[in-house]
Amino acid sequence: MTIIYCCQLELHDSVYFATREIGRLYETEPVIHNYALCYALGLVDSEIYATTVAEEHSYRYFCSEQVPKYEQHLTPLNQQGIYVTPAHSIHHTSVLNTWKYANNNYHVEMQKTQKNIPSFGRAKEIAPESQFEFFIISQKDIQLKDKLPKWIRLGKWMSKAEVNIKAIDKFESKTSYFTFPHPLNPLDVMFTHQVVSYDVVNMPPVSLIQNVTIKEGQFYQFENPFTSKKLKIPAKMEYRFKG
Repeated sequence: MTIIYCCQLELHDSVYFATREIGRLYETEPVIHNYALCYALGLVDSEIYATTVAEEHSYRYFCSEQVPKYEQHLTPLNQQGIYVTPAHSIHHTSVLNTWKYANNNYHVEMQKTQKNIPSFGRAKEIAPESQFEFFIISQKDIQLKDKLPKWIRLGKWMSKAEVNIKAIDKFESKTSYFTFPHPLNPLDVMFTHQVVSYDVVNMPPVSLIQNVTIKEGQFYQFENPFTSKKLKIPAKMEYRFKG
């Protein structure tokens, strides 16, 4: 039994992550990667959803090494039949913060002490009260609505965000030409669908695509419970990784 969940996020703090670095400007793209959402929603290292992930690789409280293990952490979600799409902006504003720092040449031993030369950088962050939307597709009869957290943390500053979820139990499954305007992970959709055009959203660890036109592929058609607008979303998506 397939259930689709429409989820909306409202930021209660400014969110920052470096999507791109332009000189001293660190910019946050108004798109939230689906990998980040899986961690924020507690789907990784959860006894309910990812029972095959070992405890020693938990990132919940402590990370002993800065080595991503996306394939190891997200593959169990395929076994559980759970897929989370990237989040797109419903509406957002940005704030620009300037920070200063000084060099630490005086810490170098056996050298003459030098003056601290102040420098600066700017971080473009997503402001509070901005809203995002994403979808969760559950291929099994798992009532995620009651198990997902109401509040999550996002970005470098672990910023607080509120999650509102509505289940969609009435939808149609079809196969034909269609378009999807919101971000998708290309590794997850191109294996099962014939994508003919798209726009690229450059961001690590995997650049996303949006305004996707699919020549032939299965999709779910439903009415967005928040906006009452009809939407077609690709079916049979699951987490895939570069070989």
